Amino acid sequence: MHRTGRGALLSSATTSTRQTSLDRDIKAWLDHVRVERGGAANTLASYRRDLARYRDFLAARGITDAAAVREPDVAAFLADLREGAPGRPGLAVSSAARTLVAVRGFHRFLAVEGVTASDPAANVAPPRTPSRLPKAIPVASVERLLDTASLGDTPISLRDRALLEVLYGAGARISEAVGLDVDDVDLEARAVRLFGKGSKERVVPIGRYAAESLGAYLTRARPALAAKGRSGAALFLGKRGARLSRQSAWLVLQEVAKRAGLEHVSPHTLRHSFATHLLDGGADVRVVQELLGHASVTTTQIYTMVSVHRLREVYAESHPRAR
Repeated sequence: MHRTGRGALLSSATTSTRQTSLDRDIKAWLDHVRVERGGAANTLASYRRDLARYRDFLAARGITDAAAVREPDVAAFLADLREGAPGRPGLAVSSAARTLVAVRGFHRFLAVEGVTASDPAANVAPPRTPSRLPKAIPVASVERLLDTASLGDTPISLRDRALLEVLYGAGARISEAVGLDVDDVDLEARAVRLFGKGSKERVVPIGRYAAESLGAYLTRARPALAAKGRSGAALFLGKRGARLSRQSAWLVLQEVAKRAGLEHVSPHTLRHSFATHLLDGGADVRVVQELLGHASVTTTQIYTMVSVHRLREVYAESHPRAR
């Protein structure tokens, strides 16, 4: 849309004695989104609701003209969205941020079209979404998962147990686990060599259970799965002898988790559990950083939040004066 000035904007608006200039500007922007940007019906309906709420908020402050809106007004609207009022609960961070998108788009449009001299919403930042804590499962659930994987003595069941033991026992990413070669495993030293992001190499110790599972797989299962010309040096093999893919490894975990009666378990769940259980057991965050292969300890510190959360739960459940 290349027309400038309020007159051009109002030419397509429906006139009404009850309409304010703000109403007409909102309609002009919605028309712009629909016609020139091809906005979907659901998007337009959402924008219309958001701006109706914004219009009502401004009206309560005595503002009926977009040119009179200042940055503090937009910031106050965002605060009102989050805080709510009696009979009107505050919005979640994601919903408030979505509403602000409509408000910012509206004011940016008016400034570009020359309707207003400036954009009062340009410097109003959306609320920050709180960092999501990694999802970890209790130690008992991990043990149930691994015990379920150990049922059976077929090459596939031995492989599945070894794979899951590596995911949890070494905190390996799924890509790191399926990328392992036979020579990356040192059973005597109980360690595996992982290649993380950017091919960064790290050696991670593994426990007795993981070492025993890998030993059983290497001696009793991998030779049965290997196929000449297809297996190469790959550690974990599929039914046809080729290196196990990430998708196949993910499906292995899903199937075992289903049999164990566990929901929402992914390879990253085991990695998160590895880190959380180490910290719960007293491990230093920088040691966990090295084990996970994080470039910065800041990335690892989110797991300390999980542990603090767990401590609060235990305190609330156990201390006689916590409630």
